[in-house]
Amino acid sequence: MPRHALVLFSGGQDSTTCLAHALTRYERVETVAFDYGQRHRIELDARLQVLGALRAQFPQWAGRLGEDHLLAVPVLGEISDTALTRDVALQMQESGLPNTFVPGRNLLFLTLAAALAYRRGLDVLVTGVCETDFSGYPDCRDDTMKAMQIALSLGMDRRILIDTPLMWIDKAATWQLAESLGGPALVELVVEHTHTCYLGERGMRHDWGYGCGSCPACVLRARGWMNWRAG
Repeated sequence: MPRHALVLFSGGQDSTTCLAHALTRYERVETVAFDYGQRHRIELDARLQVLGALRAQFPQWAGRLGEDHLLAVPVLGEISDTALTRDVALQMQESGLPNTFVPGRNLLFLTLAAALAYRRGLDVLVTGVCETDFSGYPDCRDDTMKAMQIALSLGMDRRILIDTPLMWIDKAATWQLAESLGGPALVELVVEHTHTCYLGERGMRHDWGYGCGSCPACVLRARGWMNWRAG
């Protein structure tokens, strides 16, 4: 049977690549984002630019790209004390995780996405979590995704698949995947419209896109671009 997907879509490089992946694979695709009291709203604005550009530049996908949803989850920001929800410096913690880790974020996002997917008749959740990422966030690991898939399927009494196309690839391979899915046009769209920078910087344009160039997210994205181009 044809499968229908809900993409957890932040407007960043990873989730945009995942959205392109879903549009080549699933019959109907919807998107969802979360306003959780994050430090800046740049990504929430960027995602609308990405969606508009995808519809305009990729007519072969536009017919599959359905409704976009934005869910307000302010409680997550209220109970989190992290560099993504507070105006504090980026640093490593004693736990070995960076203070950009928002405990429970992906667990909550997937649960809410599954509830939305249930109502919308969608049976696949697509997310850009990645175990090879530099941060090592525990809620991005493959074991966590497998456990969530089982729990959500049991709790909804309906088979739910969590599709993680980036789980085992690095940022260079993510750039390559974007090119494989949508050619140079998709790569340029990712460069021009997506947002990754933790500090919300959109004034400085680099070869790999906009950002401060020094936060961990920018460093990872830039290094991936350079490795991909060198390869």
